[in-house]
Amino acid sequence: MSTPDPTESHLPPDHWPLPEISETAPLKHQPTAAEFSAVAASDEFVQLRRRFKSFAFPMSAAFLTWYFAYVLLSVYARDFMATPVIGNVNLGVLLGLGQFVTTFLITWLYIRHANKNLDPIASKLRSELEAQR
Repeated sequence: MSTPDPTESHLPPDHWPLPEISETAPLKHQPTAAEFSAVAASDEFVQLRRRFKSFAFPMSAAFLTWYFAYVLLSVYARDFMATPVIGNVNLGVLLGLGQFVTTFLITWLYIRHANKNLDPIASKLRSELEAQR
């Protein structure tokens, strides 16, 4: 066992080692491989995968296209990217910042999509799988 980090000296002595983090209570029933296979073959799981793919693949393709367009523009269209917009801020800087904005936007859209379309099905499948027997 390793010693506690000295930066944690302000914590009570019984904090070490930290308890194992668990978001759920221990399973009453450990699903078998056959039960997992049955869930994977179910219509609900197929629907879950379809909903995930219908969001993830087009969004990934769109973002990768946008990302590589930015990289190619920065390499081959230097004059275009150097076009001044406001003061010393040029088009390349704005498009580069746009990469960050679109990353956060895609993350927000995915969370919204998952909460609405994926999590209810996944939670139902999990609860059914854990409740079997």
